[in-house]
Amino acid sequence: MNGYGFSFFGEALVALGSGALHWPEQRLLCVSDLHLGKSERRARMGEAPLPPYETRDTLLRLEDDLRHTGARHVICLGDSFDDSGAAATLPEDEKLWISRLQAGRRWLWIEGNHDPGPIDLGGSHRQEERIGPLCFRHIARPEARAEVSGHYHPKARLALRGASVSRPAFLVDRARLILPAYGTYTGGLRSHDAALCALMDPDALAILTGPKPVAVPMPR
Repeated sequence: MNGYGFSFFGEALVALGSGALHWPEQRLLCVSDLHLGKSERRARMGEAPLPPYETRDTLLRLEDDLRHTGARHVICLGDSFDDSGAAATLPEDEKLWISRLQAGRRWLWIEGNHDPGPIDLGGSHRQEERIGPLCFRHIARPEARAEVSGHYHPKARLALRGASVSRPAFLVDRARLILPAYGTYTGGLRSHDAALCALMDPDALAILTGPKPVAVPMPR
């Protein structure tokens, strides 16, 4: 499975090309910002419609990552749904799909700013979770260390074969790791945005997702 291995606070982690984080020793898969139900929420709010397939596409990719990694512990790192209404109106077949993915696994929903409350879809709910030296939460805290977070949907650009390519990206430095958004239609924030530059050390890396993940100095 395509991935970029790196060490973070003494733990061997793998940034997968899909945007998921794999922690092999813990048999753990972490994904952030699924934003399931985004097309339904946009239609409900009278916004420009999107093709209504993003939830199924996201779940299909997640199912594939779970199969290939053999993960038995899943952390969804906040904003798993585009809002509480999107969770409530999820079609029954997609609810059953999530239940099948949860079967035999410890499944944890971390609270996000789009979905602050518990959802009736199985699993456990936390504001944050500590495993070994690492703390998993939705939004990074400037003073934190050994922190794994999401929220910002980072992406980065690099020159590849004479062309400029932009991809979702993991950002990592000596204190924190920020995951890209996993969900379809989620968009992204450039790594040179002031919010990300303020959070990340000058020597931070960007690990670009895609068929062959690649690490570069974080573009600023």
